Amino acid sequence: MKILFAGGGTAGHINPALAVADYIKARHPEAQISYIGTAEKLEAKLVPAKGYDFYTIKVAGFRRSLSPKAIIHNISAVKLAATSMMSAKKIIKKINPDVVVGTGGYVSGPVLKAAQKLGIKTAIHEQNAFPGVTTKMLAPNAQKVMLAMPEAKKYLKLNKEPIVTGNPIRNELLTIDRETARKKLGFGDKPLILSFGGSLGAKRVNEAVCDLIKSHNGSDKFYHIHATGKFGYETMLESLKDTELSKDITIREYIDDMDVCLNAADLVICRAGAITLGELQACGKAAILIPSPYVAENHQYHNALTLKKDGAAELIEEKDLSGESLIELAYKLLNDKEKLAKMSKCAKENAIIDANQRIYNIIMELISAS
Repeated sequence: MKILFAGGGTAGHINPALAVADYIKARHPEAQISYIGTAEKLEAKLVPAKGYDFYTIKVAGFRRSLSPKAIIHNISAVKLAATSMMSAKKIIKKINPDVVVGTGGYVSGPVLKAAQKLGIKTAIHEQNAFPGVTTKMLAPNAQKVMLAMPEAKKYLKLNKEPIVTGNPIRNELLTIDRETARKKLGFGDKPLILSFGGSLGAKRVNEAVCDLIKSHNGSDKFYHIHATGKFGYETMLESLKDTELSKDITIREYIDDMDVCLNAADLVICRAGAITLGELQACGKAAILIPSPYVAENHQYHNALTLKKDGAAELIEEKDLSGESLIELAYKLLNDKEKLAKMSKCAKENAIIDANQRIYNIIMELISAS
């Protein structure tokens, strides 16, 4: 059994592929699993660390700006488009996979297109509510199209019905309950606010959360854990240098025990990446979502709308974000236990916690057919 994955650029495209790869390997130790990505992006670090065969091609995405720099970049991207597909074909012929699975990012484009031209079965997994350009381009010719969110279907032109699989969820998030998580953190019964903006940080989110922290510091009403991200830690500490923080407030650079913190939380304030939202649903958490406006096709906004429509989250667009707006909404929710409980229930009801199994079944079906 030979399976080739392609996807990259961000953890949101890479981690689903690795989660499924691990799931397959646990059930079929003899399976030969390979991965094609780029040498410059995150996949070059994450995939080899998992022990999977890793191949690279040179490819670049297109920029929508008409600036001279963007035009030069796009000319280079056009040239790479042809050579990347040739490179992908050579690697695919060498591996001779039974199926090729794309999980998004521009690197998956030439790989899946090459596989389709070579007559190899392909499957696509789209993590977001608003599909990326790569998914839109390749989905019509793929044997299977898998969606994390059913809303994505209306944006695709398909010859076949897509399958809703959800996004893979880390198993550790599903194996701890709220009470156990609270004990690990040494917390009592007060509401816990968990806030973060991503591993690198989000300046506007950090600024608004800083105001929120100052507003409830010393009130003894809430616990609060905030992760600033890599580029926000020193700045936030500087902003709080004249504030004597309560022992109930913790400022971290990164949350490395998300399974504990998320399950202990009562209200989560965060961006709206697809994997994060899947984890919020799996853990049944009410949220205030602040979509990043800096991502392709504004897909985080569409992701956030999905949870808002389900009644599991409130939404603040970054253009409307301020310390005042965040404080007002956070207190409104935290002071309404019935509302928080309802949001939590809505999140849980729409969770898909067996995405790995669903995706695995589809891949096995394609392999059996070939």
